[in-house]
Amino acid sequence: MGTFALAVILLIITPGPGVLTTAGFGAAYGFKPSLRYVLGLFIGTNLVLLAVITGVAAIVLSVPWLRIVLMTASIAYLLYLAARIAFAGSKIAFMEAKTPPGILGGIALQAINPKAYVVNTSLISGFNYAPDNLPFEVITKVLIMTAIWIPLHLGWLWAGTVLHELNLSHRTQRAINIGMALAMLSVVALATWTATR
Repeated sequence: MGTFALAVILLIITPGPGVLTTAGFGAAYGFKPSLRYVLGLFIGTNLVLLAVITGVAAIVLSVPWLRIVLMTASIAYLLYLAARIAFAGSKIAFMEAKTPPGILGGIALQAINPKAYVVNTSLISGFNYAPDNLPFEVITKVLIMTAIWIPLHLGWLWAGTVLHELNLSHRTQRAINIGMALAMLSVVALATWTATR
């Protein structure tokens, strides 16, 4: 179980769309306004986890055209979220984003987040520590994942919020938002490159 818990920490803490948007929205809007989005991410993560456990994800992702549609939707949504972060509070941007996406935004991200499927599949199908008692193993894995997921994401949100609360100049805050958005775009580029290999 210890190896599994360490794997959960390492796989969840590494920057992916969920973590980057959590920190980005914390930096752009603050802690409390971004909590609804994190709640949506949590619900979405558990829906993806349920799809992986039941095998629905494997069936859906085995259909080539549907995989392409989901990947295209994923890239488009990640680009949209990157723009929301980059232009948060900007008066000169083509898109001023005054509030972060809410619960549905978080659920939508996880539903089309390639990392969510890869991480959950790796964790559920690997690191077997109770092969003779599959229900026990799956239930404890879900509990361990949840116990680690919540504080890690709240920690990323807090880290972003610290930047928000530093009373930085508008120019510096905008540079941070753009940096967060560029990090999101790098994830989009990596996901696209991986999908086309």
